[in-house]
Amino acid sequence: MLLWALLVGLSFPAVGLMSELPPFLLTALRFAIACAGLWWLARRSADFWPAWRVLPLYALMGLCLAGFFGAMFWAAHRTTALSMATLYVTVPLLAYLLGLGFRVERLEKQLPGILAFGACGALALAFAEAQGHGEGIQLGAGEAAFFLGCVSTALYPVLSKWGLARGWLPGSASVRTFWSLALGGLIIGLLGLLVEPVAQFATMRWQDLALVIYLGLFSSALTFWLMQRATAVLTPGAVTAYGYLVPFISMLLLFMTAPGQFGWHWLPGSLLVLIAIGLLLFRAEPGRRNGYVS
Repeated sequence: MLLWALLVGLSFPAVGLMSELPPFLLTALRFAIACAGLWWLARRSADFWPAWRVLPLYALMGLCLAGFFGAMFWAAHRTTALSMATLYVTVPLLAYLLGLGFRVERLEKQLPGILAFGACGALALAFAEAQGHGEGIQLGAGEAAFFLGCVSTALYPVLSKWGLARGWLPGSASVRTFWSLALGGLIIGLLGLLVEPVAQFATMRWQDLALVIYLGLFSSALTFWLMQRATAVLTPGAVTAYGYLVPFISMLLLFMTAPGQFGWHWLPGSLLVLIAIGLLLFRAEPGRRNGYVS
């Protein structure tokens, strides 16, 4: 999950460099590239072909992924980075609450406290970054769409854990990732063909295509394969809590490209995020020795 956080942290700057293209069709293309990268790994599994009764669950999981990325592509040109970062810190808590509803999380005090701790750190980093860009938090259609996307992505590990607990989903992380991306990409691609201007894809630059290939292979295929592997041993709230490292990684990238931005105002948020991740790792160790992490 630490590698997952690094890859996700690198994906946000990549999205910001892209031209404004139809978000549904762009997401479908991204997922198709991700599936092409996963095919060789997933195809080797004996459980590659899913049972018919599992297809609706895979489709719903895929829609969760497609909903988030479609909302992110659409909102990226309609809101500020601070607003998106602020809304994104709700994902771990949303995953925990949804997990309680699906009975794949246990009601406890420790994990919600760690989630709140990490959220405070991530928010502090978001506000520290906004100081150098003159950004502010907005409330509008872009924020509403991105929040729905956050709810969507929080539901993905919950559905995965729920399906695993009932024996509906296979043990292979690559197979679960492949079929959720494939069905999600197919559904959102068909929707994009109906409601979006396909001709606008003719304006895609070669730089946009290179970024989509990068995002498809690394920020979709690899990151969700890593998340599926973690979902087998971690609960949804613990899995998504590693997302608090994303603004910390963005901060490190900023220091590498603009060292003059460094200041003490980054310190409180950094410390809170690192302490929260340390608490997650410490909390997981006893369960890992027993073969299960709650």
